[in-house]
Amino acid sequence: MKRVLLFIWANFELIFWVSALIYLFAVNPETTHYTLCPLKNMGFEHCPGCGMGHSLHYLMKLQIKESLTQHPLGIFALVVILSRISKLFKNLIKPTNYDIKTYSTDSGR
Repeated sequence: MKRVLLFIWANFELIFWVSALIYLFAVNPETTHYTLCPLKNMGFEHCPGCGMGHSLHYLMKLQIKESLTQHPLGIFALVVILSRISKLFKNLIKPTNYDIKTYSTDSGR
């Protein structure tokens, strides 16, 4: 159990991004009324990121026109998130070498 928790903690960002994209793919934006936007929850009318989740949903469903209607930077956001996921995944499968390298001040005298 401890190893599982350590794995989850060490790879939390990867798990978060993959879970977020799966959630955004599965959720129906027309029936979702709750928002996680802190500005919207504080009562502000406009937020620069509002519509990003809907845009990503439509983009993953290959509905490009609707995606651009919801937020024009949705395509850019998906590219950035997917590139971050790929980098984190590469780091996950790359063997890690924790050997301590020591260097001597002697130059072989």
